Amino acid sequence: MNVVQCRMALAGLGWLPEDLAREAGVPLEALQRFDRGEILPHGVYAALRDALHGAGVIFEDDGQMVEGGPGVRLRRAQADEGTRPEELSSANDG
Repeated sequence: MNVVQCRMALAGLGWLPEDLAREAGVPLEALQRFDRGEILPHGVYAALRDALHGAGVIFEDDGQMVEGGPGVRLRRAQADEGTRPEELSSANDG
């Protein structure tokens, strides 16, 4: 994950930097340092990336999906289709 990918992920999720810092469990200052291009300890970097990934962000490497540079995309939301008719029984009737 690079700085641009991080910014794109925040925009895609509708998150503020404060949201990412909270979800990652890192100080906001660490995220601000990353945004300025400073080197972070691996654990902080991993926490940021893991928080974004957990929220549904998929990181694309340079040219991975389409021609162009690195990017991000969001996982498709899994729709809850409920219980299928053939799965209904008196045990799960409710």
